[in-house]
Amino acid sequence: MPAKEIKELRQSGKLEEALEMALAELDSQPDNIWAKRNIAWVYYDFAKQNTLPEKFDVFSSYISKIIELALPEDEKMIFDNSAWLIIKMGYALLKMNNVGIEKYDAILSHLKQFNLTKPSESYSALFKMFHKIFKENPLKYVELADWWNFENFRKEDYEKERLPDGKSVMSIVEQAYIAYARHLLPRQLPNGETYFYKEKATAFLLMLDKIEETHPEYEYPSYFKAKLLLATGEKDNILSSLLPFAKKKRNVFWVWDVLSEAFISDPEKVLACYSKALLCAAKEEMLVNVRQKIASIYVKKEMWDEAKTEILSIQKVRSENNWSIPALVANWTSQPWFSSAKEKRDNKDIYRKYAIVADEILFYDIPEKTVIVTFVNSERKILNFIASEKEFGFFKYDRFLRNVKIGETLKIRVLNKESSGSYHVATVKKHEDLEFKRMFVKEFHGVARINEGNNFGFVDDVFLAAGFCDRNKLINGGKISGKAVKTFDTRKNKWGWKAFELK
Repeated sequence: MPAKEIKELRQSGKLEEALEMALAELDSQPDNIWAKRNIAWVYYDFAKQNTLPEKFDVFSSYISKIIELALPEDEKMIFDNSAWLIIKMGYALLKMNNVGIEKYDAILSHLKQFNLTKPSESYSALFKMFHKIFKENPLKYVELADWWNFENFRKEDYEKERLPDGKSVMSIVEQAYIAYARHLLPRQLPNGETYFYKEKATAFLLMLDKIEETHPEYEYPSYFKAKLLLATGEKDNILSSLLPFAKKKRNVFWVWDVLSEAFISDPEKVLACYSKALLCAAKEEMLVNVRQKIASIYVKKEMWDEAKTEILSIQKVRSENNWSIPALVANWTSQPWFSSAKEKRDNKDIYRKYAIVADEILFYDIPEKTVIVTFVNSERKILNFIASEKEFGFFKYDRFLRNVKIGETLKIRVLNKESSGSYHVATVKKHEDLEFKRMFVKEFHGVARINEGNNFGFVDDVFLAAGFCDRNKLINGGKISGKAVKTFDTRKNKWGWKAFELK
């Protein structure tokens, strides 16, 4: 057998002579596996010489010749090595302009006939290349992903990729899950019809469940899982799917735009989501669609001033960017109410009002607890509270309340607590709870005891703080009545009562 001679000719660069010898061997023994291997590697070397884009047709012909040999399935080495040649050609084509999709189709068609090692470094490298090529082409990307099969990712593919400059980028696995989910969503075809891979989407939801469980550090799969749930009609599961993502990204406007889709039958919650979206920092040109949606709600509610404010903002941004004015917006401006409505500076007062509802949507899975206010620093917008004799602390309240008084009861949702006693809260609202208040507030009557030289005193077991005495001009021996709140004396390490109001 001339295997040794063919190899020596290949290594010395005498490919034509190697090809002649290999063809002669194959003609005489067409079913001999060694004859097929020998000529396959000759074809491989010819393909290797032609990996420049301008030689694509020649390259493709030699790859086809390898395939035509019909090597058995366990014959993988030649195909794994040929995969690297295809990767080289693919990236070379990517650097060129106006490369027809037919060349990439030809490459993919070749690969579908390869006996490749899966998973492997070369197989993952192939996916990365085609991800770059097809990521904006829904049909081709879905075709690629279905053939390649996400089960073939290696352990390394799940990790972030380090760039030469030291920065890291999202793992190829997370990128793949995002791109595939995005392309499974319903899309409108040029003929006006809507196309939706519903069966594929339903099946992929199970894979998204798994990736969420095994890689909770991935942020965006949850978002696209929610979008697919909405598209498939599984709205009952939307909150549990979207909430982990939305909590991390609650300051990004489009998260709220997506969340609104889960409450399409509840206009108040939809308004709350749009309001929260418009409180997020974003460029005005990115907010025009949300503004149009919220303006539509204002129009239905006959909130003419608020609607006009949004409409004028939409017109301004669209004009500045040379964008057309939607027919619906143009129709609003021609209505009688539009000319009589007054433009406001902005609608932030309405946004903030409804943002409370939006926060309750986002953190509904955190149980509320009742607390009572024991101290208020109105300058720093900080209040102290008691939930029980085992739980008490303080937090900033200005995001939730304009004013608050000692003795008021609130409902709060707690995100976390610091060792200093500072709480991070998700929602806060006033909520009158007389039964709870009776545990921490009591009325008192008696004679003030303010010793000479002191600016504080007591009425029985109720402490009269210096500021309270000065503010109410209390004197020793004076009869007073009022209310006291239970407080923790950190110096004495015990609970006591502190006056906060006189009758």
